[in-house]
Amino acid sequence: MKTKYLKGSLLLFGLIAVFGLQSCQITNRYESPKVDTSKLYRGDTDQKDTTTIADIPWAEYFKDNYLKAYIQKALDNNYDMLIIQERIKQAEAALGMARAAYFPDLALSAQVNQTRLSNASPTTGLPKDKNVLGYHKEAYSLGLVASWEIDVWGKLNRAKRAKYADMLYSYAGKNLLQSSLIASIANTYYSLIALDENLKVTQDMVVLLEDNLTTMEALKESGMANAAGVEQSRAALHKVKASIPDLKSSIYQLENALCVMMAERPTCIKRGTLAEQNIPATLAYGVPVQLLAKRPDVLQAEFQFRSAFEMTNVAQASFYPSITLSTGMIGFSTMNTLSQFFKPENLIANIIGGLAQPIFARKKLLTQLKVAKAEQKAALYGFEKTVLTAGQEVSDILNTYKNALDKDFDRNTQVNAYKKAAEYTHELLQAGEATYLEVISAQQGLLQAQLDQNSDKLQQLQATSNLYKALGGGVK
Repeated sequence: MKTKYLKGSLLLFGLIAVFGLQSCQITNRYESPKVDTSKLYRGDTDQKDTTTIADIPWAEYFKDNYLKAYIQKALDNNYDMLIIQERIKQAEAALGMARAAYFPDLALSAQVNQTRLSNASPTTGLPKDKNVLGYHKEAYSLGLVASWEIDVWGKLNRAKRAKYADMLYSYAGKNLLQSSLIASIANTYYSLIALDENLKVTQDMVVLLEDNLTTMEALKESGMANAAGVEQSRAALHKVKASIPDLKSSIYQLENALCVMMAERPTCIKRGTLAEQNIPATLAYGVPVQLLAKRPDVLQAEFQFRSAFEMTNVAQASFYPSITLSTGMIGFSTMNTLSQFFKPENLIANIIGGLAQPIFARKKLLTQLKVAKAEQKAALYGFEKTVLTAGQEVSDILNTYKNALDKDFDRNTQVNAYKKAAEYTHELLQAGEATYLEVISAQQGLLQAQLDQNSDKLQQLQATSNLYKALGGGVK
């Protein structure tokens, strides 16, 4: 009898399971949000060329061998990269847990029940006498206890998709960090070699000013210059010399910062020179729509919207009845003896199907739906803002890059003119045909022009790395 009951229960269990696997989905299918990317770049005339530097692997985009080695070290060892890899593992585990919701909860249950009553107890039905041996009963059971919610309305499926979007969000976060780290390493390296050049220019100017001071002292001894001119020359010299410790301190700090990004102890950094860096005349930036597929922060914003969209579907599905299957026990049960416990006639199965339809939940479900819809709308606005901000960033960098290149001719002309002026005024001073103020002015102008020229080149170099990041370069 028990065996027949077991077969009938398992058949019911199977039929409901099949029904569950063919569940009807009452929620909407996800579609990527539509966004107008035309004219996203300021001044863009709807170009069709999709060639972009973002498609170039970072190891090919950056040419300096020292820089490439430092980028690779940072990608391998940077603590932020290691931390975000652990965050990815958490997101993957959360997705696995969401997928596991499709399967029943199973537990092994073993029970032993003993009942002992004296003969005097009214529940035994035996005559009352002085014999207290009483009534004794034992029951043993061993089997599986299970509970399963059938995903008829797609609630569990949508929750799983939301977790999948969260996992993709974490992947995009890793790519965003990698892209930012590459740009930070490059910009720090470029700043370091620019400071090296500033230090060299300043030290060269110190030599020139020392020569000027020597000349002024000789002219004073010969009566062709006065003490004021000598002291003005001395002041100009020591003003420039006083800037050298600050330059060295900045170099020291940038070296330390670069080491920290590579997760290394602070040490001296080997590097090339500013003059060795090649700056292209143009940079291919593709079309704005490519940002939607390449920029990690744009992808993150879409995955955040996708997760919110799926959670809205979960909230909607919560209004519909939930169907659950549960078992009291599937296994073996016997009374008083264990010798023949696993015989077929001791099989037992108890399977219960349940349906629960929410009726009154103190506005809980309605509030959850309103909150989910608001989160979805906010995520959509966040996505649109991220796309707009990405376009602004690319436009700003392109403009900075162009204007920095446009200064090259005038800056070179300015530097060459000051070099000649410093040379001519020094010669005229020795001949007594120029004043010390003219010499000092020419030398100070030369120093500032050379420092500005280094700053222009640094601006150009950093624009190349910033644009690479802004277009979504540096990720797989």
